[in-house]
Amino acid sequence: MLEQEVGSRVLMCLGDGLAQVFVEKKPLDKFDVKRSGRFFLYGTVILGPTLRSWYTILDKIVKGTGKSAALQKVALDQFGFAPGFLAFFLSSMTLFSTGSVTASIEKCKKDWKEVVVANWKIWPAAQTINFYFVPLNWRLIYVNVIAVFWNTYLAYISERDVHKR
Repeated sequence: MLEQEVGSRVLMCLGDGLAQVFVEKKPLDKFDVKRSGRFFLYGTVILGPTLRSWYTILDKIVKGTGKSAALQKVALDQFGFAPGFLAFFLSSMTLFSTGSVTASIEKCKKDWKEVVVANWKIWPAAQTINFYFVPLNWRLIYVNVIAVFWNTYLAYISERDVHKR
């Protein structure tokens, strides 16, 4: 599972790099290495270990396999885990970036709903496939592949307007 956590840190950093270069259209001489470093650190310390633990917990909560178990896991993931984790992501990344608790709270209030709705457009289908077809030891890798694009979106949203206050 360590390899999967390595994937989380690299893919968080990659998502931020893609956001800076392709979404925000920053020239390479304006690329924010510290910002990408924050995403790398977040993937290392928070995201990888949290997702690994969450998938293990889901398998303990929801016994069995098949469609019913997969749909129960998706429901718990999308309505129990994702909204809170996305709030934590937005607020913590803003706090790491600005050092301001006030900015962190404001950012979460401003962007949380948009991010959760975007999450629900992508992840229920992806997680249904994940929980129904993908073995536990491969789930984080599967999620990380999809997450390259999701992380690009999150990097853009989490950094949007943060330093314009």
